[in-house]
Amino acid sequence: MAEPTPPRAGSAGPADPAGSGGGEAEGTVPTPAAAAVGPEPEPEPEPASASAPTTGVAAAVAHARPVKRDWRGQRPFWGGLLVTLGGAEILFTLRAPLPVVLHIGMQGMAGYLVPAVMVLCGVLIIFNPAQRLFYSIMAVLASLASWLTSNLGGFLFGMLLGVIGACVTFGWQPDQPLRRGRARREQRKAERRKAEQRKSEQRKSEQRPARGRAAGPAGV
Repeated sequence: MAEPTPPRAGSAGPADPAGSGGGEAEGTVPTPAAAAVGPEPEPEPEPASASAPTTGVAAAVAHARPVKRDWRGQRPFWGGLLVTLGGAEILFTLRAPLPVVLHIGMQGMAGYLVPAVMVLCGVLIIFNPAQRLFYSIMAVLASLASWLTSNLGGFLFGMLLGVIGACVTFGWQPDQPLRRGRARREQRKAERRKAEQRKSEQRKSEQRPARGRAAGPAGV
């Protein structure tokens, strides 16, 4: 029988499909363009702008007044203030260094107690508006009583201030709508605040591209 002849050294073996793909992968040489491309440089952090503190202060100042007005709008502020001023005016007339002072009515403790009650009611109306009805009734009674006890109600002015303030407090409602004039003013102020916010945002957006262009050559 004839023996099989061994393969020659120069002859190629059987075709290997898997080996052909590997040969091509091993034989590829990276192109210069692919080798030149490296990892992208990390963007440099933007420097803190000097206008940031000023914008924060401006925003705080712009929102300070609306906050105060909201605080006044949640309570009968002007009614309590009138009652407080009326009681203070009566106390001032009792201790005023006038050449001629009327001393009409009961002297002593009652002359000072009634206006002190008015001042206390006015302060409580402002800082405790939940009990405004009780305080307004006490204030109007003390104001009328000052006509007999404290120099005709502080020469009539203090009594009138106390009565008007108590009536304003009694008729105040927490959910009443704003008047037309005040509603217009509030709307205009809200529009102004929105316009200022838009301008500030536009300035910030304009400053960012300028910083990117300035940092571009340094990064390259």
